[in-house]
Amino acid sequence: MPHGEYLRYVALGDSQTEGLGDGDDETGLRGWADRLAEQLAEASPGLQYANLAVRGRLAARIRAEQLGPALALRPDLATVVAGVNDLLRPRFDADEVAGHLEAMFAALTAQGALVATLTFPDVSRITPLARPIRSRAVALNDRIRGAALRHGVVVAETSHYAVVTDPRLWSEDRLHASPMGHERIAAAVAHALQLPGSGDSWTHPLPSPALTASGWRAVTAELRWAGAFLRPWIGRRLRGTSTGDGRTAKRPHLVAVRPLPRGGEEVRLVDS
Repeated sequence: MPHGEYLRYVALGDSQTEGLGDGDDETGLRGWADRLAEQLAEASPGLQYANLAVRGRLAARIRAEQLGPALALRPDLATVVAGVNDLLRPRFDADEVAGHLEAMFAALTAQGALVATLTFPDVSRITPLARPIRSRAVALNDRIRGAALRHGVVVAETSHYAVVTDPRLWSEDRLHASPMGHERIAAAVAHALQLPGSGDSWTHPLPSPALTASGWRAVTAELRWAGAFLRPWIGRRLRGTSTGDGRTAKRPHLVAVRPLPRGGEEVRLVDS
């Protein structure tokens, strides 16, 4: 069961955990895992945090490259979020992907870490062209729940709430969360972990309905998105390349996190 204080938090995953969509490579990526670390540090002032996630990684490669370093850091809390990149590949196998996730769950929990993960939303409600992979997400979510139950892993059920597919929670590429989306993911995991001050407000709809295009405007928007994001993605698949090629983890070592003085609307945490 979740408990109130953590000393070492390690995040494993792909671009979402790395923080794409929340900042940029020049100014720095924040992302939901950084935001969660900030919340954790409020209750656990001695918290140390490492983020091993690398964009573009498939579940098998996350297991191969990140699990060993994560175990070496001996976390008492770890988050493992992977599988979206696998969902988008032609040869997706839900059992194989879930097997890699379960192996990470098993190894981390066997060492004494509390592990948290999350389920994935219906991506077809974010990108209509993704309708063919809706059933894949459902299948993977079912297997994540089963593996989590077997290993005592905490699951943030983000797939259960309509707000998670609100377009304002997603960046222009429709694959990565926006800053507001990353904030909601962090809040969902915090709620699942029963952190002090957390609650279910992340499940609530945004105050005003999202503006949606219709008719030719909707068609034009889809064509623009396909040209700007889908075509380059297909090109990378054909070339066998990835946005993560040559990249390493942004925070491979445990670093202490401390709160900045309260003076604005939010409290930011920075490396000490």
